[in-house]
Amino acid sequence: MFTIQQIQEAHSNVKSGADFPQYVQEIIQFGVKKYESFVSDGHVLYYGSDDYRTQSDAKYPAFAIADQSNKAQFQKELKEHQQGKTDYMTFCRISAECGVEKWLVDMSKLTCTYYDKAGNELLVETIPVP
Repeated sequence: MFTIQQIQEAHSNVKSGADFPQYVQEIIQFGVKKYESFVSDGHVLYYGSDDYRTQSDAKYPAFAIADQSNKAQFQKELKEHQQGKTDYMTFCRISAECGVEKWLVDMSKLTCTYYDKAGNELLVETIPVP
């Protein structure tokens, strides 16, 4: 099974959203089936086969998640992040301001689904294959 250290090493190559598709392909090779990334403090739950699960520590001091989501603003900011215009920390801060509580990356579907605090889907994106 995969380890948090393996995932952290792969993630160290991600400088912006433009690097994300390659990162996804790399952690698929480790056996990651899906993961949930929590915007509030950056901790991530990773899921593998046979109910395997592991969790990373918080990555940064907690951000307050806006109670009301702003989907249009989030979509604009996400596009800029995917174009490499913002770093990961900036993207997380902006996500919190836009009311994004977490995102779920599903490796089998190659999707990334963003959720608000009430658990509503804000956006589902297909992850491109590099």
